[in-house]
Amino acid sequence: MKIYKIETIQHLNATIEDCWDFFSSPKNLQTITPNDMSFEIQDFDGKRMYPGQIITYTLKPLFGIKINWVTVITVSQENQYFIDEQRFGPYALWHHKHFFEPGENGGTKMTDIVHYAIPFGFLGQIMNKLVVNKKVNGIFDFRRTKIDELFNSKVK
Repeated sequence: MKIYKIETIQHLNATIEDCWDFFSSPKNLQTITPNDMSFEIQDFDGKRMYPGQIITYTLKPLFGIKINWVTVITVSQENQYFIDEQRFGPYALWHHKHFFEPGENGGTKMTDIVHYAIPFGFLGQIMNKLVVNKKVNGIFDFRRTKIDELFNSKVK
């Protein structure tokens, strides 16, 4: 199985605490997900993120096909990092790390690292090259823009 990696770094004009407050709430996932994916949380306990938390949602990642996705928060260290992993969904592997570090001028450096794998062996590798990698990168491009709007357009 081939494992792919995407890493993004973004500098936010907000404190780590403010960033953590936003990103540790599963309710905010919909805000930073492209509208054309029809992202909808189906179930979560309404609590702030914690290790063992399960979040279920539906979305349409490709070709308008609706799928169920189950994520578990495997690790969470307040104001520092968390990791979410797919338990059920379209990927053979989805492991997403989020890091928050002090940045310049009281801001925050946010790093996302995703490792993912596509099922179906060689056919999955072809699908990744033709469609999936572009889609995943497009999602992170959308997130970058949306997060800039939320955190970097504010006047300090």
